Amino acid sequence: MTARIDPYAVLARYYDGAYAAMKDLIDVPFYVGLARRARGPVLEIGCGTGRVLLPMARVGAAIDGVDSSPSMLGILRRKVEREPPDVRERVRTHDGDMRQFRLERKYPLVTMPFRSMQHMHSVEDQVRALSTAAFHLHEKGVLAFDVFYPKFDRLDSRLGEEVLEIEWADASARNRTLRRYYRKDAVDKIGQIFRLTFLLRTYEGEELVGEESESLSLSYYTYPHLRALFLLTGLEVVEQYGSFNRGPLDNRATDMIFLLQRKA
Repeated sequence: MTARIDPYAVLARYYDGAYAAMKDLIDVPFYVGLARRARGPVLEIGCGTGRVLLPMARVGAAIDGVDSSPSMLGILRRKVEREPPDVRERVRTHDGDMRQFRLERKYPLVTMPFRSMQHMHSVEDQVRALSTAAFHLHEKGVLAFDVFYPKFDRLDSRLGEEVLEIEWADASARNRTLRRYYRKDAVDKIGQIFRLTFLLRTYEGEELVGEESESLSLSYYTYPHLRALFLLTGLEVVEQYGSFNRGPLDNRATDMIFLLQRKA
């Protein structure tokens, strides 16, 4: 049997430290608020290491988390073990591909947070992923997800250049700093896909003592593209926003955030 290759194995090891250092991330309160409002179990598709999942569980939501990355799930499961018993009892994790997995349960809230849909690179895969989410909704259940609002004037900017994205202290070693860079390697404007390489560098003082890298491809979406996907998957918009502060989805938007229900 061939071992499955995990394309997120390197990023998983640095994931929590990097995103804890990003103080402008304000999506967690938005999703926690939806979980409170749902008053029932939650399915999170693309749960990663639990950056969004665990805060929802801590406020009382029973939650199933699904991810295709064994590395991400392994970190989440170790984190769950350190939670109080009541939180541990509310969390279940599943290894699964968002394009095809099925659970024998329906939910008042299904979430695909932190741009999980941008890991779907073809229309066929995008339809399958949204169909998976729709399959798990109660009759009046809500699907919530977000993607970034594309900045078309910057598509080709800094192509091939290494850009420092975030820096944080290594909690496991004194005087050690971690820095995450990204390099935009290519832009496919027909397929609407960025190809990126992330470089994770470790420094002692200013001396480079370690480096790892991982390449990913991320889709970007236009608004009409998303509306077409909703039509194809029997979903309709009930709320939409351009920011996690619930600002309007207009030319000033930073994100495209949708709350959807299955059509009657």
